[in-house]
Amino acid sequence: MSQPASPADAALDSLSVLGEGTRRQIFAFIRRARRPVTREETAADVGISRKLAAFHLDKLVDAGLLRTRYVSPTGLRKVGRQPKVYEPTDSPIQVSIPDRRHELLAGLLVQAVLTEGDDETAAGAAVRTARQHGHELGGQDRARLRPGRIGAERGLTLCEHMLDQHGFEPAREASDRVRLRNCPFHPLAAQAPDLVCGMNHAFLTGYLQGLQATAVQAVLAPRAGECCVQLQHAQPQDPPKAD
Repeated sequence: MSQPASPADAALDSLSVLGEGTRRQIFAFIRRARRPVTREETAADVGISRKLAAFHLDKLVDAGLLRTRYVSPTGLRKVGRQPKVYEPTDSPIQVSIPDRRHELLAGLLVQAVLTEGDDETAAGAAVRTARQHGHELGGQDRARLRPGRIGAERGLTLCEHMLDQHGFEPAREASDRVRLRNCPFHPLAAQAPDLVCGMNHAFLTGYLQGLQATAVQAVLAPRAGECCVQLQHAQPQDPPKAD
């Protein structure tokens, strides 16, 4: 089974669909309309046949730029099947190469502010929130994948897909190590490296805990121009020394 496209790939696909002039006209018309529109209305506005309008509309739907439903555009209920109408989706189109996820960081910081305890610092609340978010995501992936007991190499492989989806650009440098080539929170990480790197580390640690990939650990390993964290085979803990 093929993996779903990453958000960056989906955004690029959307832009490629809008590279055709007629589709840009159709998309602009439907956004300006501020209401669901029919194929006939679209064809009349752009000056093409209904069949050709349907072809371009379906391409825009496939790219996630429009959605469809069956309803009368006038709001009046009529006997028989309602006409198919088109309207914009709520998803904005954002393309950044390399991938940037400032909205994720902003959401975590807002959640940290809203849940900050009396005994917490702002930075502590941010790190806690990042860890909780990662733990929830890891738990969701474990419930979906049902991987059973996860060894180090399998754990790294499972993590790579999530890391790619979140813009970290994972690279398997060795069988027991995944390096993250991109920081999705750059350049904010350069302004507050201790905070952002701490949140990154907490997010990935929480993810591993939720996934129950105990044979893998997230460690701080800063490199210029890359994420400050890498994933690797967890090192065995030294037993406590006897008195």
